[in-house]
Amino acid sequence: MGRAREGVIISFSSPSPQSPPIKGAGRIMLNFSFFFCHKTGMLPLKRIQNRVRHVVCYNSFAMDIKKFIRPNICSLSAYEAKEIPCKVKLDANESPYGFKKVLKTLKTIETNRYPDPEAKALKKLISRYFGVKPENILQGNGSDELIYYLITTFGGPVLYPTPTFSMYGIIAQAIGEKRIEIPLDEEFDLDLQKILTAIKKQMPKLIFLSSPNNPTGNCFSSERILKIIDSALSFSMIVVDEAYQPFSSKMGFLPLLKDCKNLVIMRTLSKIGLAGLRVGFIIADKEIIKEVNKVRLPFNLNSLSQAIAIEVLKDRKTMQSQIKSIVSERENLFNKLSKINGIGPYPSEANFILFKIKDPDRICKGLLKKGVLVRNMKGAVDGCLRVTIGTPEENRIFLKALKKVSSKI
Repeated sequence: MGRAREGVIISFSSPSPQSPPIKGAGRIMLNFSFFFCHKTGMLPLKRIQNRVRHVVCYNSFAMDIKKFIRPNICSLSAYEAKEIPCKVKLDANESPYGFKKVLKTLKTIETNRYPDPEAKALKKLISRYFGVKPENILQGNGSDELIYYLITTFGGPVLYPTPTFSMYGIIAQAIGEKRIEIPLDEEFDLDLQKILTAIKKQMPKLIFLSSPNNPTGNCFSSERILKIIDSALSFSMIVVDEAYQPFSSKMGFLPLLKDCKNLVIMRTLSKIGLAGLRVGFIIADKEIIKEVNKVRLPFNLNSLSQAIAIEVLKDRKTMQSQIKSIVSERENLFNKLSKINGIGPYPSEANFILFKIKDPDRICKGLLKKGVLVRNMKGAVDGCLRVTIGTPEENRIFLKALKKVSSKI
């Protein structure tokens, strides 16, 4: 068997019993039209196919790609956002309402020009909307990007309760930071004592608290959050993710920014009808924004997203009307779910409802057969399904299908 020299990646050999595989080398079947040999150069396959049965690869990724991957990435599971064909899509916490009328603004976009790198016009509108200064705002390509920036900037350990939004843990592991997961209590609230103990012993650099929380739908106790902020004041940044705050009857934590210098508020436009744009932002002390901005990628928010988001925020009346409709439908759906035998919905302050049901796997599949897609929360909240609030008609179809499928169990 010919042996490849340094820098030559392939050689060939005959299928001889005296020619065992070389340790650490992978084998691939010869399935291309030409064969490259360092001695003879490129030859047509027909001239050598009667003498060659396999190729031994040296110094290539065909050997074992995992040898080249960082250990924390090898053990990481990717976030799966599957697109499953259905008639009624109620699995992703999206708004059932969009803003098609603002698409006319796209005619003014110069696609050959880079977007405003600072998103100045958008930040100006956000600052008016929330009563803060533009220097207290940093834009992101959805909340995911901002989570990445925050962990990149401050490092770890990263603490968060479970179950919650999975990207806190996924991004922390991808970056290589230690994760501290604290299970919620039986009421889906923060286990204050365990969190305070973890703060004292492990001194996390970042603490993520999603309130209202996904997938449970409830708001965490404001008193407990305040105690966490106070206990971690000297060494932890507290990020309150308020992605679902527009649907909540509880007050958010934005008013506390002036007094809590280690507090960061994270928001998104995805849940109120702009999921396709990927527009998120954080609001915090200007010194925090200044540091996080150092790791922000240039032109991270495209021109189309900026332009449409600006038009939507200008039409505050329509946006609030749609939110009001979703909240109204949430209460209506909760009441009707409560009356179905064998189903236990949990109170929600978000745009979805988590509900307990017998044999959720079968129910989920049965609903999909009827064209209704919901989220199976296996692994996060076992024995539960999560349904996004849709239009009145979508909710009616869901309830009808659910009654039929659950009655067969």
